[in-house]
Amino acid sequence: MLTTSEKVAPSKSVKRVLYVDDMRELREVARLALSVVGHKVDTVPDGTDALERLAADPKAYDIVISDHHMAGMNGLELVMRLKEIPYSGMVAIVSSELNIDVAEEYRRLGVERILYKPVELADLRALVLEA
Repeated sequence: MLTTSEKVAPSKSVKRVLYVDDMRELREVARLALSVVGHKVDTVPDGTDALERLAADPKAYDIVISDHHMAGMNGLELVMRLKEIPYSGMVAIVSSELNIDVAEEYRRLGVERILYKPVELADLRALVLEA
């Protein structure tokens, strides 16, 4: 959890991030953790909202970070649909669990990184800098 006493150096490279998760608290933690180092962060609660934003402007974000398990459009379907737009930025998945077949399908679709929850804030920040 980000605390006010945590010293964080500003990012050397500002990234535009779309964070997709059905849990409001996790969206807020991600937004705070990334914006405090200078990144521009938007959050949405599901894949449908994310797809709408990216269909309107496929170049709006450098990285999309999405949960896998969400009501409506899950992370896997979102990644498949992003390929149709086509979205050319980085895509990463965060999940509390993925079976081997689903993880392999994400890799086959070009997902660069899969992080397992709970995600350390330093790992999340490092991920965004890779975009």
